[in-house]
Amino acid sequence: SKAFKKSVGLNGVGTKAVNALSHYFRVESVRDNQQKAAEFSAGNLTLEEDIIESTKRKGTKVSFIADEAIFKNYKYRNEYIIKMLKNYCYLNTGLTIIYNGEKFFSNNGLKDLLEENIAEEDMVYPIIHLLGDDIEIAITHSKTQYSEEYYSFVNGQNTTQGGTHLGAFRESIVKTIKEFYNKPFEASDIRKSIVSAIVVRVEEPVFESQTKTKLGSTDMGPDLPSVRTFVNDFIKTKLDNFLHKNPETADLLLRKILQAERERKELSGIGKLAKDRAKKSNLHNKKLRDCRVHLTDAKNARSLESTLFITEGDSASGPITKSRDVNTQAVSSLRGKPLNSYGMSKKIVYENEEFNLLQAALNIEESMEDLRYNNIVIA
Repeated sequence: SKAFKKSVGLNGVGTKAVNALSHYFRVESVRDNQQKAAEFSAGNLTLEEDIIESTKRKGTKVSFIADEAIFKNYKYRNEYIIKMLKNYCYLNTGLTIIYNGEKFFSNNGLKDLLEENIAEEDMVYPIIHLLGDDIEIAITHSKTQYSEEYYSFVNGQNTTQGGTHLGAFRESIVKTIKEFYNKPFEASDIRKSIVSAIVVRVEEPVFESQTKTKLGSTDMGPDLPSVRTFVNDFIKTKLDNFLHKNPETADLLLRKILQAERERKELSGIGKLAKDRAKKSNLHNKKLRDCRVHLTDAKNARSLESTLFITEGDSASGPITKSRDVNTQAVSSLRGKPLNSYGMSKKIVYENEEFNLLQAALNIEESMEDLRYNNIVIA
C-alpha cells in the first residue's frame, strides 16, 4: 500500500532486534473482529494462541521486557522517550499517546513543535505554517539566537543530520525570499536566526546509515519528482503566496534580514581585528596547551576523544595540565570571567579579547564545522 511505502522501516529489523533482546515479548493483533497473539523469549516462540473472536478495536499491541542478562541495571530515560513521543504527535495530528498516565497530542503539527521550542516573545514574527500533500513546514526567526535551527523529519523519522530534503529546504527558502523582495540578499543573512521544521513523506526512502538520521533519497519515489524539485516548487508557491497575503509578516521578515546584513558588515571588520589580536597574543604558546589529536583529524581513531578544558585563570589550569592525556586533552585558561554575553550583540562579544582567544582555540571563527574538539569541559 501507499502508506507502507512511506513508512520508515520496511523489513521488520527493529521488531526482530527487540524480540531477540527481550526475555518477554508479546504481540497481539486484532483485525476483522479476530485476535491472534504470540509470546517469545530471547527470540524463541514460547506461546502461540489460537485465533479467537474479539470485540477490541483493530490494531496491534506489543509488550516487552528487556533481557537483564544483556542490559544490566538498565532504566528508561524519560527525557528521550517523551521527546520522541511528542515528535510522533507533531507528525500525526490528532494522534494521542499516553505515557505513564501523561497524554501527548497535537492539533497543529509542526507549528506546535516550534511553539514548544521557542517562546512567543522571542519570535520575530508569528510562525508561518504551510501544509501540502506529503510535505509540511513551519518557519520563524528568533530575536536572540544567531545560528540556524532546523527540525527535520522523513516519514516520521527525526533526521537529526538532515539530508536531501533539508538541503532543498534551506536552498528554497533563500531563493523564494530573494525573488519575493527582488533583492540580492546573502543566503546567510536570510537564514541567520531561522528556527524551522520540515517533514516530507517519501516512498521507499533511502537513508545514509542504519540509524536513519540522514535522508539519502534523491527522488520522492519511483516515477516521482526529485526531492529538490518537490520541496522547491512547494515553497516557491506557498511561501510566496503567504508573504503576499500577510504584509505585516513580510515587513518583519525584511527588517530581520536587513538587520542581519548590517551586523554581518559590522562584524567583517571586527573579525579581522579579532584574528590580528589572536596572532599578536601568540595563542598557542600562552593561552592554549593543545593536544595532538583533534576532532578535525577524521582519519584518527581517537578524534572523538578530543577534549578542551576551559579554566578560570592559570592556577586552576595547572593540575589539569599536569595530569591530562596530551594526545586528546587540551587546556585553555581565561582571565577571570570575561563577559556576561547574554543579550549582548555579536559586535560586543567579538570585541572582547578573552572571547577572541577562546574562539580561536576552538577554531570556530568561520563555522562550527571546523570545531577542533568533540568535548568542551568548563573546569
